[in-house]
Amino acid sequence: MSSERNPPVKLPNEPAITPAIVAEHGLAPDEYQRLLRIMGRDPTLVELGIFSAMWSEHCSYKSSKVWLKKLPTEAPWVIQGPGENAGVIDIGDGEACVFKMESHNHPSYIEPYQGAATGVGGILRDVFTMGARPIANLNALRFGDPAHPKTRHLVSGVVAGIAGYGNCMGIPTVGGETNFHAAYNGNILVNAMTVGVAQADRIFYARATGVGNPLVYVGSKTGRDGIHGATMSSTEFSEDSESKRPTVQVGDPFVEKLLLEACLELMATDAIVAIQDMGAAGLTSSSFEMAAKGDLGVEVELDRVPMRETGMNPYELMLSESQERMLIVLKPGREELARKIFEKWELDFAVIGRLTDSGRMVLRWHGDVVGNIPIPPLVTEAPMYKRPWTPTPLPAQVQSASVSDPKDWKASLLRLMSCPDLASKAWIWKQYDHLIMGNTAIRPQDGDAALVRVPGSQKALALTSDCTPRYVQAHPETGGRQAVAEAWRNITATGALPLAITDNMNFGNPQKPEIMGQFAGAITGMAEACRALDFPVVSGNVSLYNETEGRPILPTPTIGAVGLLQDVARGVGARLTQGGLALVLIGRTTGWLGQSLALRELHGREDGAPPPVDLALERRNGDFVRSRIAARDVVACHDLSDGGLLVALAEMCVAGGTGATIEVPPDAAMRQGWLYGEDQARYLIATRDAAPLLEAAHAAGVEARRIGVSGGDTLAVRGLLEIGLAELRSAHEEWLPAYMNAAA
Repeated sequence: MSSERNPPVKLPNEPAITPAIVAEHGLAPDEYQRLLRIMGRDPTLVELGIFSAMWSEHCSYKSSKVWLKKLPTEAPWVIQGPGENAGVIDIGDGEACVFKMESHNHPSYIEPYQGAATGVGGILRDVFTMGARPIANLNALRFGDPAHPKTRHLVSGVVAGIAGYGNCMGIPTVGGETNFHAAYNGNILVNAMTVGVAQADRIFYARATGVGNPLVYVGSKTGRDGIHGATMSSTEFSEDSESKRPTVQVGDPFVEKLLLEACLELMATDAIVAIQDMGAAGLTSSSFEMAAKGDLGVEVELDRVPMRETGMNPYELMLSESQERMLIVLKPGREELARKIFEKWELDFAVIGRLTDSGRMVLRWHGDVVGNIPIPPLVTEAPMYKRPWTPTPLPAQVQSASVSDPKDWKASLLRLMSCPDLASKAWIWKQYDHLIMGNTAIRPQDGDAALVRVPGSQKALALTSDCTPRYVQAHPETGGRQAVAEAWRNITATGALPLAITDNMNFGNPQKPEIMGQFAGAITGMAEACRALDFPVVSGNVSLYNETEGRPILPTPTIGAVGLLQDVARGVGARLTQGGLALVLIGRTTGWLGQSLALRELHGREDGAPPPVDLALERRNGDFVRSRIAARDVVACHDLSDGGLLVALAEMCVAGGTGATIEVPPDAAMRQGWLYGEDQARYLIATRDAAPLLEAAHAAGVEARRIGVSGGDTLAVRGLLEIGLAELRSAHEEWLPAYMNAAA
């Protein structure tokens, strides 16, 4: 390896590097030997900490990178794919959409309020670091069994943390999803997504250039919170997880709001060469990544870093994950311009170093070199594992004869509409300010995707997050395919054109072949769907080791998706608000009950193969639906997913306050499968005149059938059930508030 002219000094009281200390830093013995070969000597403690952070699963993607390369990431409208702070797509008129999703799972389990709040803060910084003003947040939440003693506490804290941060920032939280399952009892999932808008020719990147250019620290002071956060997020939990509270960051949304405005003001000048937020691994990852992307070196004067606690040392400063901080490379001579902007916004500003041509990260502490690391091999020789994996076999299909029809159809619908996964989540989203900025056109639970107007235009972005973990658990390839397809359908159901996705890959311990097989299978299915639907992946996050005491979560590859609608007035929601509309079912119905919510909630079974995903059919049906929305034939549209047709119709009726009557066709193989089956590639459409729509469907080779009409104040299936909307609404809306208000 390259020699170093300035070997570091050890600080007073610095411990010797022992195998125990190496293990505490999450490095395997062979990884430590790799470190020694790179360094040519024993590391100092701060150098060990830097290697630990940069080679953690969270930062290096060492178990997942080989599979992530299989995802399609390019399209004519993609400006920036994976590899930067966020993905960027062209939305026309010189504008770009910048978006990403990230996890804060481990911190949110340990300290739910701050864990969730700082997850929102971190993803916001990823987006505005690129030069975009955030216009919307979403989140995908997975909690344990409602009966578990910690679940209520975790729901309360996480929702309050998301609301507290997003509301204080003045950015609407417009969509997401919340599920419950015992597999998340010891490891919840908190996936946060932010979407912003920027000028397409004013995107900012993290690649540092210009030897001698100043390195500037801005934002909040550095404290001791969050140290080892990246390392902690790269291990599974044990019984002592509560002791990891010091690794959870503490956020301040009011400071982040100041930081947002200051950064955007500086971005309006020509002062910035590169910019990077200090997220996982803090100053370590931000300085290292900027220099590495520019093939440069960096010198950092750590004693110049603004500190909020006394007695901090270089190790703490490099690994702290204190929030609301940015690292910027400025053009020479622009320091005072930038300083005035950040001081006006009452933020810290400090020139803490400079770029060099050495290819090394040199850390100084009161004049002494305390760290000296070659940068290129930290990237080129980082561990990358092709871990052994075993595929998950496709389960046998559930046979219709093994699933009896409900004895009480009305009770079955009430049971589904009030179960934790399908019950209204209004208790959650009403805590979020989902209307601030005044651009939210379709609100939570009013449509399959949120619709947010692009400020200053008639365009709108359709936004959603989707995954059905039970499908992925049963067969990862099918589940990965379905997660992408459902996100595509949800965007399509508003009338918007799906453009791109971000993903959040939440899985268990990748060192177990069956878990690695889940990851491999999900990626394979996702890649197939993305290619078939022209739906590239432009950003994302991998969260592994989501296990406690060896018990993994359900594999959960959450898909965050963005689509574009040229005229917000042409968008449709899922609410039935008027009578006399024909109800048309688009797509093929076979009555698939395997892995369905009806099978679980009504029969106590979680078995069978998940519904197959025919991607050509998805494309044909979705393109047809979007064309009819554009032609203004569609008054309301809802994709069919969890709970199938009858649940989708019930949701439309409850949301819009109008009833409906449908009938099971005589050729249905089984009534339960027709009403509750979860066949894919299906939509339920309300239209004023079914005849031209059915004729157009026939011409397009799309299966379509008129099944009923809207009107009245009841939901009825002829010959099976009739239920008043008031009773249905009560069942749907009361479960979550009652659960959260119950005594612990």
